[in-house]
Order: sequence, then structure tokens, then C-alpha cells
Amino acid sequence: MKQTILRQGVLLVAILCLFGSFEPRALTWVAIGDSITYLNDHQNETGNRITKGYMTRVVEKLPHLRYVNQGHNGWTAVRIAQQIENLGLVKADLYSIFLGTNDWWGGRPLGRFQDYQTNTGNGTVYGAFRQIIDKVRSLNPQAPIILITPMQRVDFVYIANLKNNAYGSYRPKNGQSLESFATAIDSIGRYEKIPVVDLYHLKGLAMSKLVKFKRLKDPQTGQYVNYPYPTFIDVPFNPETDEYPYPVESIRMTYDGLHPSDRGYALISRQLVKVLKRID
Repeated sequence: MKQTILRQGVLLVAILCLFGSFEPRALTWVAIGDSITYLNDHQNETGNRITKGYMTRVVEKLPHLRYVNQGHNGWTAVRIAQQIENLGLVKADLYSIFLGTNDWWGGRPLGRFQDYQTNTGNGTVYGAFRQIIDKVRSLNPQAPIILITPMQRVDFVYIANLKNNAYGSYRPKNGQSLESFATAIDSIGRYEKIPVVDLYHLKGLAMSKLVKFKRLKDPQTGQYVNYPYPTFIDVPFNPETDEYPYPVESIRMTYDGLHPSDRGYALISRQLVKVLKRID
């Protein structure tokens, strides 16, 4: 009888150990990016228009991940590359790189694919991505890397400073389209055999879906009108006298024409989770 109970006890321990072995081990994920990444942990800087960003949403679905927020508000890929040794990047099990939209708006030269291949330095966006990826690989050569393209954008107006505004990606900046930056990141991914989450071409983040409207004064009557995209293009906005053009009821996939809303972040996180599950 005692031997039977003992055998049953040993069997139970073995079963528990077996099931316990399927628990995924904890992994560290370093997310490198700009304000879209940074705002994950700074909701107050959105006027509390978001509750959580894409990293928080990803780890809710994949709780064995622990993220490190390396988002830098307003930074470009070029600046990240220039400061790469000063960022305090740590060895991790996984890295993501979500950059490009500020390079486009800031007029940073995209360069050529050869700049990436031959590591010409951080004078171009191609070259900057080479330096960032090289740094990540020096920290952990085995760690998977995920590239995320910039998403499309309509007219941006910063909620805390109306003078900080920018037109959308429906128009080139410095002779460059935002799509060309997304295409460049995709080409790096294909060359390096790195997964790419292509947000630019994601239908759910098309320009027509980013905001419900932009509230502007009708130039003829002076009365506020809710202009949907694309009718608000070229309707003047005066940051000195006009109200903030994106009231809460205008929020759709972004809350300010550029930065994702809760719905936008949820969509981004779903795309990332799909890729991460394949990597796992």
C-alpha cells in the first residue's frame, strides 16, 4: 500500500515537472523607436488620450516577455545611430526597431541600399539602420530582430503645443515620400532575413482611417467645420488663434494625425504578436 502511494506520488511529481517544462522562459525585449514607442509609458503626454501602447499590449498577450522602452521622443534613426553608444542598450533576447517617420519629416536623406551594404555611416537613413542593427547584433548575435515600418500619417498637431505641426504623408518632404522609407526598411529586412511588420501598407492604418475629421475654420465663413480626409488638405490652420483641430470625437486610429490611439496601438500589437509567435 505504501509502495503504491509512493509510486503515485512520484508519478504526480513527474507530471507536474513535465507540464511545468512547457512554461515559456522569461525573455527580455528591447524596443527601439521614437515617440510612438516612448508614449507607451508616458500617457500623460498624450493628454491621457491613450491608456497603453503597443509594448504593454504585446506583453499582455505574451506574458513571458519583459520589455525595455528605448523610445526617444522626436528622434530619428540617424540620431539613434549617432548616439547608439550612449543609449544604455542592454543585451536582450529580442529587439525591435520602429523608426523612420521623423527622418522623413526632418528631411534626412534616405540614401541608397548600398549605404546599408557597405556601412557608409549615419549620414543616411540606410546607413543609420546598418549601425543600429550592427550594435544590436554585437550585444546578442543570436537575438531575433524585428523591423517595423513607419505608418502613414495625416496632418499632425501636437496636443501640448499647436505650433508644433506638420502636414501628412500625402505629400513628399524634401523630395522624398514616406513610402520610400517604408520600402527601404522592407528591403533591409529581406536582405538580412529579418521579419518586417509593414504598417505603412496595412489597410487598417490607411490615411482615410487615421482620424474621423479635422476641425478647422471655413475660410469663407469663419465657422468651424469637421473636414474628413482628404478635404482638410490645404484648409488653413492658425495655431495662434484656432482651437485644437482634433477633439476627442475625431479620434480614430490616431489621436492627433500621427500618434496611434488605443485602437491604433491595438492593431499594431496584433501584427507584432503574429510575428513574435512565429519566432517563438
